[in-house]
Formats: sequence, structure tokens, C-alpha cells
Amino acid sequence: MASTLDEVDLKILRLLQEDAKLTTKQLADKVNLSTTPVFERLKRLEREGFIKKYIAVLDADKLGYGFQVFCSVKLKQMSREVAKAFVSVVKDIPQVTACYNVSGEFDYLLSINAPDMHYYNDFIINVLGTVESIGSIHSTFVMKEIKQTHSLYI
Repeated sequence: MASTLDEVDLKILRLLQEDAKLTTKQLADKVNLSTTPVFERLKRLEREGFIKKYIAVLDADKLGYGFQVFCSVKLKQMSREVAKAFVSVVKDIPQVTACYNVSGEFDYLLSINAPDMHYYNDFIINVLGTVESIGSIHSTFVMKEIKQTHSLYI
């Protein structure tokens, strides 16, 4: 699908990854086009799913949720029904900011932001602990964030 993108499309996507608040006029100036073709390109990139959504990236530390944990989950058994049920439950847990189906010793990797260890302990017991399909959990606590970006290298 990426083969349908030209260099101008890619430049627009790169610019928006850096600052999604750029206006169409600002984008047009940066890619040396007028606003109408840039507007049309933006609408096509959105329509075709290259741009999923526009978001604000919040500062977890300033909001009191800087305690980050990667929680590896192994299901009691792996089947289509069990996996589907687990995914459905996890999608509705607001503390889980990301969930990945992974290979290896565990089945899923969850990213969780919490205020502190006590909150996370309560979360494990009272939220994840109620999910019947979970067989085991392994928690990895982030000591220091070195790099985090929401940008793709394109």
C-alpha cells in the first residue's frame, strides 16, 4: 500500500508526526504546494487509512501516572475463543495503554501507566486478577524512559 505514496505524501506524513496541529497552509508552505492539493492529499491519506487519527501526547509524569509497567501475560490455554475473550476484556481496561500479541514464553504484552506500585498491585489483584483466562503474569517495571516516539521511520 505504501507504494501509492509519493515523496510529497511522505513529507506531509513526517511533518504531521512531528506536529499534528500544523494547518493546511503551514503544510502547503513546507511542501511547496498550494493549500488545495495539500488539503486533497490530507483527505486521501485519512480516507485510505494512512492517518488513523490525530492525538495529543500527554506527559504521564506531570499527570501523576509516570509509573510504567510492561506486564507479560500467559493464558491458561491458547484457543481462538480464549484469545478472543481475553482481547475483548483487555480492550475495555482503561489502564492498559497498549496490548500486543507476542511470541515466546508469554502470549500478550501489556503497557500500563499507574501512579505508583500500590496502585499497580491493586490493579493486578482487582482487575487482571479477575480475568479467568490468565494463567500467569510477569511484571517489568520501567526505571527510566530512554526513548519513546509515536513516529514511524518513513
